[in-house]
Parts: sequence; structure tokens; C-alpha cells
Amino acid sequence: MRNILDRIGDKWTMLVLMALAVEPRRFGMLMRVVPDISKRMLTQTLRLLERDGLITRHVFATTPPSVEYRLSPLGCSVLEPLHALAQWAEANFASITFARARYDDGLGRTDP
Repeated sequence: MRNILDRIGDKWTMLVLMALAVEPRRFGMLMRVVPDISKRMLTQTLRLLERDGLITRHVFATTPPSVEYRLSPLGCSVLEPLHALAQWAEANFASITFARARYDDGLGRTDP
């Protein structure tokens, strides 16, 4: 179970799944909508998501070949908890940022 939670909790996995929740996308479009991801990391993330059954890869017989990624039914089933987590993160962003700054300034530490 831990390796599944590690995968779902990975920042790139979450961002790719949320991007695919909007609509099926090709690799280039995913590169544009997932901020700061490298080609290598996107390729790795897509392969792992496909391996885990969370996305499907559709190859169209065109010249050159066209590939589109879509959420599978299993991938769709994880969207509700991901959206809840994203909403929580957005709602608490300021508080967490403040707590981090306070800790980094030494004000949040209770040890001597």
C-alpha cells in the first residue's frame, strides 16, 4: 500500500492526473500545462501512471504517429480525494507559509 500512496502523493503524479482530468492530452500539451516539469520527468511519470493503470495511452495511426493520454476509470476514481487535497492545500497555503517562515526564523522551535 505504501508504494501506491507514494505514487499518488508524488507532486508530478498529482499535477499530471489533474491536467488529464480536464481532457485527454498529448505530450506537448502536458508539457505546457504542468508547470516546471522536464520532458524526462513527464515521460517517467506517464509510464508509471500507465503501468499502475491510472492512465491509458492511445496511439493514432497518423504520420507522424500521434499519442494521447487519458485517465482510465481507475484514474478517475482518485480525482475526488486529489481535488479535496488540492482544495485543502489552497485554503491553508498562507498558514503553512507563515508557519514555515516562523520555524525558519527560529520562533517555532521549542527545543533549546
